[in-house]
Amino acid sequence: MIFKSHKWIAVGLLWLAPVLFLLLFYFYPLVSIFRLSFERSLEGLFAPFLEALSSPIIWRIIGFTFWQAALSTLLTLILGLPGAYLFAHYSFRGKSLLHALTGIPFLMPTLVVAAAFNAMLGPGGWVNIGLKQLLGLDTLPIRFGNTLTAILMAHVFFNTTIVLRMVGDFWSHLDPRLGQAAQMLGANRWQTIRRVVAPVLSPAIAAAALLVFMFDFTSFGVILILGGPRFATLEVEIYYQTVSFFNLPLAAVLSVIQLACTLGLTLVYARLTSRLTIPLTLKSSKVTQRELTSPRSRLGAGLYVTALLVLLILPLVSLAVHSVTRLDSRLTLGDASPEFTLDYYRELGVNRRESAFYVPPYTAIGISLGYAFATTVLALALGFPAALALSRNAGSSINRGLDALLMLPLGTSAVTLGLGFIVALDEPPLDLRASWLLVPLAHTLVAFPFVVRNLTPALRSIKPRMRQAAAVLGAPPGSVLRYIDLPMVGRAILVAGIFAFTISMGEFGATSLISRPEYPTVPVVIYRLISRPGEFNYGQALALSTILMLVAGAGMFVIDKFRIGEIGEF
Repeated sequence: MIFKSHKWIAVGLLWLAPVLFLLLFYFYPLVSIFRLSFERSLEGLFAPFLEALSSPIIWRIIGFTFWQAALSTLLTLILGLPGAYLFAHYSFRGKSLLHALTGIPFLMPTLVVAAAFNAMLGPGGWVNIGLKQLLGLDTLPIRFGNTLTAILMAHVFFNTTIVLRMVGDFWSHLDPRLGQAAQMLGANRWQTIRRVVAPVLSPAIAAAALLVFMFDFTSFGVILILGGPRFATLEVEIYYQTVSFFNLPLAAVLSVIQLACTLGLTLVYARLTSRLTIPLTLKSSKVTQRELTSPRSRLGAGLYVTALLVLLILPLVSLAVHSVTRLDSRLTLGDASPEFTLDYYRELGVNRRESAFYVPPYTAIGISLGYAFATTVLALALGFPAALALSRNAGSSINRGLDALLMLPLGTSAVTLGLGFIVALDEPPLDLRASWLLVPLAHTLVAFPFVVRNLTPALRSIKPRMRQAAAVLGAPPGSVLRYIDLPMVGRAILVAGIFAFTISMGEFGATSLISRPEYPTVPVVIYRLISRPGEFNYGQALALSTILMLVAGAGMFVIDKFRIGEIGEF
């Protein structure tokens, strides 16, 4: 009994800093903006709820939010599961490079993704230009913008890597003798998959699907930029009600609805991910993987890799090529050939409009790097004790509940949370509205859950007997942590830190609301350039997007190089 009480005290101390951070910089701003919003309702607290729940338009928005998220999740699973099988069971030349490349889209901001798809399929995109010239057409052969197809493609582009990594990594460590034993007992391949592999793999598939659904459910930039005015999700409607109509009560109601749905999803997610720790005989990927030897397996793998590269890599390549190509209107009309140029990169340091708020892109890059470094330090300082607590007693209801709370910031409206920061953090000792710390704090809310997701599997992989042996030899808990835990998860800490760093570099939603005009990040500068008319503004946006893409790609390569060889969630 005394041992158990000491154990719970230790777990409680580990949760102290993460919970305090969430209380101060998540729940407090959120409650503040909700209180302010509902106080502006002239007809009482429940009037905005009645207005929202009795509106056919709101119900249509809620329905579309669920429907597009479900359809996007289904398409992501259809594309991702064959890739998870390929990565889990086969080794082939260029596999590590392909694995790293498929992770880049997940770290890209929505602005860059929109620019990438427009560079490939938009009015001036390479596909439209090529088809127009090849077929001799007078009109654009592909209408991509402001369509449901654009939304679905962008969501699949963003989230396929979640399925590849969560399901593929878990699948790659399953003992192949499970299926072999079933076949020796008379089961055919389909029966082996249905009765042996599927039940063991289903928690990983369900957890990946829920995480993808949650990202699609709270999608903002993709719907706003690629969907256009025809489509609206809860997140987009919150933005419109706040910024365009100043209807804070209705925006708060929609935020509450979205938050309630997100909480339900995160509780299910935490439950499913805890089931990934059920006792199984796990093997090294070197044992479970084999070479692609037969012509049929090579052909199938080649076709799938080609499809994966077309969807996930070609838009980014189109973006990079567009950034060094003259964006002449005659090119769109088919009356000119592409012209190579570096003018857009040179123009990044020129303030032709002599704007008082002009910030050179290299300065914005420095600002983003500073914010990313601060975010990484904060996210690791908060994420490691939370992951350690989750690894010590993964099945407890308290840990599952707290693990679900960690995911809530990912499903909260960036508009609502940004306004909450402005409203709540305006009095000492938390008067941070003019402080540079405000942006790293907001970024940490987004990066913190990913750090926990990366560190928890690594800490769970440490055998308890090693800690017990150190304790028996007289090592205090601090020494066990220093000499057992930290050395064994050192690479996982590096991976988690790089994840936090790259996520901070690409974050746009909250930053656009709380960053000071004279201290913009790279995504904010990209948005400024895209929103201005003119060839050079758009060209500079593509050039800066390419630079950000290269930074994200370098981070993903390092992640895959140093990642631990055990089960991981990302």
